[in-house]
Amino acid sequence: MNVALGGTFDPVHDGHRALFHRAFELGSVTVGLTSDDLAPRTRHEDRPIRSFDRRRRALEAELREFAAEYGREYTVRKLTEPTGIATEPQFDVLVVSPETKTGGKRINEIRRDRGHDPLELEVVDHVYAEDGEIISSTRIVNGEIDEHGNLTPERDGRTSADLR
Repeated sequence: MNVALGGTFDPVHDGHRALFHRAFELGSVTVGLTSDDLAPRTRHEDRPIRSFDRRRRALEAELREFAAEYGREYTVRKLTEPTGIATEPQFDVLVVSPETKTGGKRINEIRRDRGHDPLELEVVDHVYAEDGEIISSTRIVNGEIDEHGNLTPERDGRTSADLR
């Protein structure tokens, strides 16, 4: 199966790893990574975001491990629009989180309009931090938690120096 998923992945955390795990279980994976122009427009909160190149290097380091573990191939492609690559006909499955399921339904509407079969939407549950709240990149960037959901009260949030 050809599996798609997308996001900003800044920084990669255990919630993202749950998405990757499920995607690689299902098949060959193509990850759409938001461009520098698109990334700020997909955020619910304004926060510093690292460059596409830095995010891509970190993402590929994670994906290499999953690909090796599952014996699968992967590709990272730049997303320049919110519906991304998933509207293309070659994909069978779109891996989403609960909050992006609605976007997956919109992608299937576009696919139908283009004469493509709808994607199977594989919803992966959230991963929770030790405080019972959802692990998110925003919480990590703000200094609340680390990538595994451990509370980090001693940490400050991301600064512009962290973006270099």
